[in-house]
Amino acid sequence: MVALHPLIDNGLKRGDPNFSGGTLECHCLNDRVAVRISGNVAHNHACGCSKCWKPSGALFSVVGVVPVSNLTVTANKQKLHVIDPSAVIQRNACKECGVHMYGRIEKDHPFKGLDFVHAELSSEEGWQEPQFAAFVSSIIEQGFDANKMDEVRSKFKRVGLETYDCLSPTLMDLIASYTYKAK
Repeated sequence: MVALHPLIDNGLKRGDPNFSGGTLECHCLNDRVAVRISGNVAHNHACGCSKCWKPSGALFSVVGVVPVSNLTVTANKQKLHVIDPSAVIQRNACKECGVHMYGRIEKDHPFKGLDFVHAELSSEEGWQEPQFAAFVSSIIEQGFDANKMDEVRSKFKRVGLETYDCLSPTLMDLIASYTYKAK
């Protein structure tokens, strides 16, 4: 059986629509980086891209977005560094344990003003559950056997997640609208 992600493999646990946020922590044993999130994440989803942080053994990450104004680094900010300065999403990871704490878009982009976060790094419960799976075929580019993709998509369907080889239609519409207005 394919291991997609611990938050998905055993069925989805519904979040609380009134959840007020929490603190994300890196995986260091000491002096953890801590990031406070006010409010819940939006557009939480499984992502198969090669750039997102994934827990050990998982094929997918689970990542959502929050407004930049809702994110504050509250401890050990000096341990953060940007993984790839040339990437659109500036993924800030802990230098010691490698966990991505947040990704910020600094360039002109449809999602500028939003930070990408992994709510699973929080011990608080109530975060929005994954809503869909994105960039599903991208796991093939990372070495996953293309002959097993039906198993991956079927598992997502069993837990109630639609699969896309891009983002969800809502997010793709936002990107297209932004592109049109920018012309």
